[in-house]
Amino acid sequence: MPLRLRRTSSSVTVNPPVIKKQAMDVAQRPDNEFTFKNEKHAASVLSCFNQLRAENAFTDVILSADGREFPCHRAVLVAESKYFRAMFCNDHRESREMLVQINGMGGRIMELLLGYLYTSTVTITAANVQLLLEASNLFQINPLTEACSRFLEAQLDPCNCIRMKDFAEAHSLADLHRKASVMITERFSDVTRHEEFMELPKHRIVEYIMDDAINVPREEVVYEAVKRWIQHDIESRSRELAEILSYVRLPLIHPSYFMNDIECDEMIAGNPDCQQILLETRKYHILGTVNESNSARTRPRRSTGCVEAVVIVGGCDRDGGYNMPYVEAYDAVAQTWTQLAKIPAYTKAEYAVTSFGNSIILSGGKIHAKDVWLYQSHLNSWVRGASLHKGRRQHRMAALGGHVYCVGGYDGKSKLASVERYDSFSNSWQELSPMPTAVSSCAMAACNGKIYVVGGENNESRATDKVQCYDPDVDQWTYKAPIPAPQRCAVGASLDNLIYVVGGKSKVMYCYDPLTDGWAEAARTKEPLDDCGVTACGGKIYITGGTKEGTVDAQDAVLCYQPKAGIINRVTSLPRAVSCHGCVTIHRFHQQAQR
Repeated sequence: MPLRLRRTSSSVTVNPPVIKKQAMDVAQRPDNEFTFKNEKHAASVLSCFNQLRAENAFTDVILSADGREFPCHRAVLVAESKYFRAMFCNDHRESREMLVQINGMGGRIMELLLGYLYTSTVTITAANVQLLLEASNLFQINPLTEACSRFLEAQLDPCNCIRMKDFAEAHSLADLHRKASVMITERFSDVTRHEEFMELPKHRIVEYIMDDAINVPREEVVYEAVKRWIQHDIESRSRELAEILSYVRLPLIHPSYFMNDIECDEMIAGNPDCQQILLETRKYHILGTVNESNSARTRPRRSTGCVEAVVIVGGCDRDGGYNMPYVEAYDAVAQTWTQLAKIPAYTKAEYAVTSFGNSIILSGGKIHAKDVWLYQSHLNSWVRGASLHKGRRQHRMAALGGHVYCVGGYDGKSKLASVERYDSFSNSWQELSPMPTAVSSCAMAACNGKIYVVGGENNESRATDKVQCYDPDVDQWTYKAPIPAPQRCAVGASLDNLIYVVGGKSKVMYCYDPLTDGWAEAARTKEPLDDCGVTACGGKIYITGGTKEGTVDAQDAVLCYQPKAGIINRVTSLPRAVSCHGCVTIHRFHQQAQR
C-alpha cells in the first residue's frame, strides 16, 4: 500500500502505512522495505573533502614540510594513517596545535601523500617510489606501502637486486626482500657483473660466496667474480685476497683452469698467504680425497648438479639376522633417499667401508674375508678390486693421502695387528708396520695427515681405551692420550681437524684434538648406539642406525650433531632399520639416472 501524506500547519508528517495482513514467506522481501546503497557516496565525500582542502574550508590543522604549508582535515588524516591517529587521538601536544611540523619530509612527497589520502590515487614512478615508500612507512599507510613494494618488485633486475634487498630489509618489506634474495641466488652469475656487487664491502662478498645455494654452473664463476671485485679497487682490496680466496671452492675448479688461470696469476702466485690454499687444491686434484680434511671448500654447490651425500652400505637388521645388500644415499638438503646399486653377488657382515675420492671401498667380512669391492659413483656400479693380503672381519678402513688404510680386525682365531694400504693406481695392497696392540671393532679416523685407531676389543676380549696413531711419513705407530672410557663397537669421523667417537655401550660422544692430544665430551645421545654408523657431511656429524638399548634389534634413527650448537637431534629415519653397516660421505650427481 502506498504512503499517504497528510498536510499539517507546521510540518509534513508521515502516517504509518496500513499494511494488509497476509501470509508471507520469510525469505520473501516485504514490499514496504528498500535498502539503498550509493556506490559513489564514499568517493563523493572524499572528493568533497578534497575540494574543501583546495578552498581551505573547514580545515583544522596545517602540516608544514620542507617550508611549505598544507591545510588539512584531521578526520581525513586519521581515517587512513595510524601515525596521524596516534598523534591526534591521544593527548599529544600536536593534537592541540594548529601547525604541525613534519621534519625530513620533502614538499613534493608530502603533496603526493596528501593527494593519495584525499583521492585514493597516486602515480608511482621510478623517481618517487623510494621516497614515497619511506613516507608511507612513516605515516603507516599500509595500502600505499604495499603498492610501492609491488612497483619495486616489478623493477627487480640483476643490476639492482642487491640494493633492493637492502632497502627491503631496512623497511621490513618481506615480499620484496624474499624476491630480491631469490634473484641474487638464482642469477648470481649476472649479479656479479654489475656495479652494485663491485661496491659491496668484504663481509658481504664473503656472505654470498659462502652460500651453498648460489646458482653457478661451475666454481670458476665464483672465482672470476672475486677477481673482478678485487680488481675494482685493487690498491685497497689486494690485501683481502687470501682471506676471500679461502671461501672460493678451489678444489672443485677444473684442474686445467686451476693451473692455467689461477696458479699462473701473478697476484695470487706472488702472495705468500695464498700458498696454503693452492697446496690444498693441488692435493685434492692429485689425490681426490674428500673426507680426511672435510674442508668447506670441497663441498659442492647444488647448482653444479653435485651433492654431498651420506651413504649407508649394507648392514644387519638384528644380531645374527638378515645381512642386507642395500646401498642408500641421503641428500641432507633435499631430505631425500636414493637407492644405489646393491652390494654385488652376496650379502656380507662385519666388513669395513670407507669413501675414497667419490668412490666407496668395501673390504673383508665374515664371508670371503679377502674380497674388496669398489663402488664407482659416476657409473653407479660396483667392480672388484685387488684382494687383501690378510683375510679379516670386524676391522676398519680410512682414506688418507690418496691411499686407503685397512687396520686390525679378527681372522676367526685372534685379533689382528696387521695393517695394509691400498694404492688405487696399481690396484694393489701393501703391508705396513703392524699396530702395537691388536684390536677389532675399533673406531678409526684420518686427521691432520695421520691415522688414529681408538679403542676396540683386544685379545682378552675386553674393550680398551688405547689410542694408536700411525704416521705414514715414517711408517711408525705411537700411543696417544687414551679415550676417557674403554670403547668397542664404536665408530669415528673427523671434522674441522677434530675426531669424534660415538657408539659402543656409551651415550657420550667424545671429541679428540690431535694438536693438544686431549679428549673432551662433545655431547650425549639419549641411549647407547652400539654398532651405529658415523660420517661427516656438510659441516655436521651424522650418526645412523645401531642397535636398540637392551636388544639385538636394529633401529632406523638418523641423528645429527652440530658442532657450533653442541647438540644432537634426530633429523630423519633410515629407509630400513640397520646396524653393523657402512656409513660414508661422497659427492654424487643428483641428476644422474639411477638403476
